[in-house]
Amino acid sequence: MSGHSKWATIKRAKGKVDAVRGQVFARISKEIIVAVRNNGSNPDYNIKLKTLIAKAKESNMPNENISRAILRGSGQLEGVNYEELTYEGYGPGGVAIMVEVITDNRNRTAGDIRHIFDKYGGNLGETNSVNWMFERKGLLIIDREEYPVEEDEMLMLVLEAGGEDLRIKEDVFEIYTTPADFETVKDTLSNKFEFLMAEISNIPNNKVQVEDENLVKLKKLLSFLNENEDVQNVYDNADYEDEEDDE
Repeated sequence: MSGHSKWATIKRAKGKVDAVRGQVFARISKEIIVAVRNNGSNPDYNIKLKTLIAKAKESNMPNENISRAILRGSGQLEGVNYEELTYEGYGPGGVAIMVEVITDNRNRTAGDIRHIFDKYGGNLGETNSVNWMFERKGLLIIDREEYPVEEDEMLMLVLEAGGEDLRIKEDVFEIYTTPADFETVKDTLSNKFEFLMAEISNIPNNKVQVEDENLVKLKKLLSFLNENEDVQNVYDNADYEDEEDDE
């Protein structure tokens, strides 16, 4: 998750879903394959798989695609041998960036990621060079315009569901949980709300302000990272205004 307003990016992206649907399905499929390979094909005993199946259905991914990915992960269908990797580095203005990938060719992916960092004013770092600046949290985002709940009432609902923290922004509620409590909180609140975003994310402990030329370069760097076919998630600790017309 970006350090800035990722929820705004997601809301805009909803209008362009058809153009990227294939890429979304491919990313979820790879996550499912790896999750099944690591922890089995039964979602009752594999929480990550259960979460991914829900994510796939929310993205309108066909059931046959989901089933095929599960079969590939369990070895019942022939498939590619994927591995999960995380790259860490800095972007323009000293912004910390983490890039999670699932790849079948680590040499190709490493070269691609390094090239993107170098081209747009960043530099790839060593393992653990920036991950200490982030904390793993469950994150649920709710549109306040769609659900105009009083702040005190929302806080009570979050705490009763087992949530850890509620941050109230101008037009969204941001609900934070521990990774272990994420599914429970999500299931409880889903009886009342639909989410703009629901995922376990890397949340920055502190944010870095970025402006002017550095901001232009940073946005290009993040954009090209997100477009790479091996990249699953990109996290940063940048702090800036996310203008809707600033694509």
